[in-house]
Amino acid sequence: MKRQTGLAEEETEAKMPAKAERNGINLQNERSLHAGLKQWYAQPQDRLEVPVDGFVIDLVRGTQLVEIQTRNFTAIRPKLQALLKDHRVHLLHPITYEKWVVQVDGKGTSVLSRRKSTYRGALTDLFEELVRLPELVKQAGFTLEFPLIREEEVRCRDGKGSKHRKKVSIKDRKLLEVISTHRFTTTRDFLQFLPPHLPQPFANRDLAAALLLPLHRCRQITYCLRKMDALTVVGKNRNELLFQITPEDAEENGTSAAVSPAD
Repeated sequence: MKRQTGLAEEETEAKMPAKAERNGINLQNERSLHAGLKQWYAQPQDRLEVPVDGFVIDLVRGTQLVEIQTRNFTAIRPKLQALLKDHRVHLLHPITYEKWVVQVDGKGTSVLSRRKSTYRGALTDLFEELVRLPELVKQAGFTLEFPLIREEEVRCRDGKGSKHRKKVSIKDRKLLEVISTHRFTTTRDFLQFLPPHLPQPFANRDLAAALLLPLHRCRQITYCLRKMDALTVVGKNRNELLFQITPEDAEENGTSAAVSPAD
């Protein structure tokens, strides 16, 4: 049974007996988004909810273990670290591009309203979670996949939600559509987020201007790339760190790694 410390599909699993394996969905009390992604990804020969090394694995395809994590990479980090010692692991994490917000009554039985949110996501949102385990990307046998999705978020004005949502609780998330999916197999794959016209070396502000992204997101990107050994700190310009693509990655990425003197 999973530990009762948060959303069921996001938590670290305790040991399960061998009979826990079953060819079905929703065995671990999972939320709708997690179940929907599992159904979208699964192929007929896959095994679901399989006990492996004291953990329950969402999906096993041949010799590869597949974990679906809809949020909170901190919770799954110890599990991944343990499994990667002896197994190939594929981590699937959805990025919300568009969502519809559904308001339900206190019992959750009647829909009060449904509207399209003004929220728009982007693939760079993956770094919001990836900052919690970027160094694992360097490990052999670890791959990641980020489906860009449309989802439905079910809310209830029950006074139990967070302050920034004005005490509105999120009761469920449902998969409506997978728009596209993006797979990363090596650290070099993440260099696609660095535009080719960036100066070398560059600062986070240069990256923010090139990508038209907030500075905090660019800091997450460069932090992750540094932990993956894809970026190197080569100096400072006042209080800003200066980065360049690590030489061996620069060669394979077709980018010059020449270093300019720091101010």
